[in-house]
Amino acid sequence: MKQSRIILFNPRSADAKHRIPNSILQVGASIHGKYNYNFVDGNIEENPLEVLFNLIKNEAIEIVGMTVMPGPQLKQAIPFAKAIKQQFPKITIVWGGYFASNQYKVVLNSGYVDFVINGPGDTAFPLLCEAIFKQDFSNLSSIHNLIYAQDGTFIKTKKETIPNMDKLNEFPYEELNKSYPIPNYLAKTFMGNTTFSYHSSFGCPFTCSFCAVVPIYNARWKGLKAERIAKDVLNFKQQYNIDAVEFHDNNFFTARKRVVEFSKLIEKENIAWWGEGRIDTINKYSDEDLSLMKRAGLKMIFLGAETGNDEVLKQMDKGGTQTGQQIKDFAKRMGKIGIIPEYSFVLGMPADDDKKVTQQINEDIEFIRTIKKINPNTEIIIYIYSPVPTEGSELYQQIQEQGFHFPKNLEDWLSPSWENFDLRKNPLTPWLKKKHIDRIKNFETVLNAYYPTKTDFRIRGIKKHLLRAISFWRYHLKFYAYPYEIKVFHKIWKYRQPEEQGFYSE
Repeated sequence: MKQSRIILFNPRSADAKHRIPNSILQVGASIHGKYNYNFVDGNIEENPLEVLFNLIKNEAIEIVGMTVMPGPQLKQAIPFAKAIKQQFPKITIVWGGYFASNQYKVVLNSGYVDFVINGPGDTAFPLLCEAIFKQDFSNLSSIHNLIYAQDGTFIKTKKETIPNMDKLNEFPYEELNKSYPIPNYLAKTFMGNTTFSYHSSFGCPFTCSFCAVVPIYNARWKGLKAERIAKDVLNFKQQYNIDAVEFHDNNFFTARKRVVEFSKLIEKENIAWWGEGRIDTINKYSDEDLSLMKRAGLKMIFLGAETGNDEVLKQMDKGGTQTGQQIKDFAKRMGKIGIIPEYSFVLGMPADDDKKVTQQINEDIEFIRTIKKINPNTEIIIYIYSPVPTEGSELYQQIQEQGFHFPKNLEDWLSPSWENFDLRKNPLTPWLKKKHIDRIKNFETVLNAYYPTKTDFRIRGIKKHLLRAISFWRYHLKFYAYPYEIKVFHKIWKYRQPEEQGFYSE
């Protein structure tokens, strides 16, 4: 049997649930039938570096590809890439994912990452593999979606048009299943006992200045047809008895016709589902559309509310027609339909002075409280603003002028402060002080005690009532400081915030 030549590695991304590694599955699909390859999943392996080393020693490995998202994945991606390069200097290491694309300079300057795939790798990765195997790099500049260093200069090749997803190879689930049985990835969630994660589209048609997707896709989006999505979902139901699906698309609801058709195809299949969308997009759906989606199993939609301040929404380049009033109206509308709106807010945007920062945070806190009055079932996720290197945007220029800079060395990203930065928990931004961060985090603690998240299925019954009781006075008196008694119960019960449920890792 011909030996493998490529390893596709998924660094560990979460401590809790193991989701199907769609990123490396898609790359595997692009080379399936052309080259032999191995999947290695850092979420499953107890000692993934040992597995990687053994494969490299025992197989004819020439390329190690890694998907690298900001945050926890860097804990394995950085030291593992460095160790592989030191032990096997002839190995070519290729990174893909949002972190690699947005921080390509520090990645390529590390000395142990050779190439970055800048966006979808369905065409770029097979062509790059061919060049590496032939040791012919004369036409690298013709490979779209590629970034590399040459003679001290960074070369970013032309962006490829997003491919027609329906014409791409199907994901090689059976290949993954050889090393990692698929049932291990079907986790219990608030929606069901066997939840399947799926990716049905590329990109997003909007240009929010705080979003890591924007520099990669440049406001472009393409998705699978409804028939293909339903076919894949129903195949998994038949094979593995799944009862829920998480759609990890950046914007699942972009095309109304596609979503409505998909809903009709699975309406009677008793499958629950969740996805990410935009308020101003889904608000254009009719009540009939939304009712159909609910009957078809839609439980919750993750939506970027961001802020109730219209001026700040403009600062964020939110685009479209989203306003504070629309955010409130949509929460009310979703309450009537019976679909849970999961609103994310970004607090701590840059401002000219300390008073403005404080005022904006307090206004957003009051706005969130208003949303909860309108529709108590609205889930709230709170992030602290973390800059994204969207070159050319006014917001990115503003934060640089205020003294914010990213690390100059790749290994600096391993520090706890920069890991928390990637998770939007510690912004490291000059305009935010400790009092601002404490205010945000303490409010979040009180809010999530008075309104425990529905996504943590362990917090039910007496636990929910007790949390609500001990936080009652704080929430109603708006006294959020030092909520130690709440934190004690959160720690005892291992309460997980909505953003810690694993939905947002892809």
